[in-house]
Amino acid sequence: MSPSRRALWTAKVLASMPRATPLDEYDEIAVPRYIPPLRREFRGIVLGIDSSLRGTGLALVDFSPPAPRLLASRTLNLKPGLPFAACLGEIFRATQDFLSRAPVRHAAIEQTIFVQSRRTVHILGAARGAAIAAVALVGLEVFEYAPLRVKQSVVGHGRASKEQVARMVASHLNFSRPLPSDESDAAATALCHAFTWRG
Repeated sequence: MSPSRRALWTAKVLASMPRATPLDEYDEIAVPRYIPPLRREFRGIVLGIDSSLRGTGLALVDFSPPAPRLLASRTLNLKPGLPFAACLGEIFRATQDFLSRAPVRHAAIEQTIFVQSRRTVHILGAARGAAIAAVALVGLEVFEYAPLRVKQSVVGHGRASKEQVARMVASHLNFSRPLPSDESDAAATALCHAFTWRG
């Protein structure tokens, strides 16, 4: 086929093809697209718990618009000479006291981190158990969060230092300076619960 005949044939074929429709002329409803599910914003009061035998932290955080607000916080400092069972009783009572201060919707507690010593695991587990029992007794759900998840949700990365967590907790709660360490960790756990809530 000569070049001129080939050109005429190509022009004829192209003329018979339907005109391409520009993308902006398509009906938006006809174009499939992924729409992520909306996350329901958490509303209510959360009791955050950072449990340990001698220094349990407790924090009541109210998640009502326009921003989270700290209602109360406390570090339960127990003397080294206080017997083990007595410490558990004090943790139980302190948790009950915080639950009675406001209409708490949920309780959030940090999971036990990996430790080498069996004795430490036993002590931490017992302290957590005392706090959880107080919450369970009033019929509330207890939500547990790994330390990495708490840091990720509050700071933005799971390897944040305790100082970074404390500063971000203060920022979220509109405080001019960080809370004491155990109270800050308890508030961070409450914030983690509200920020990751999928209920």
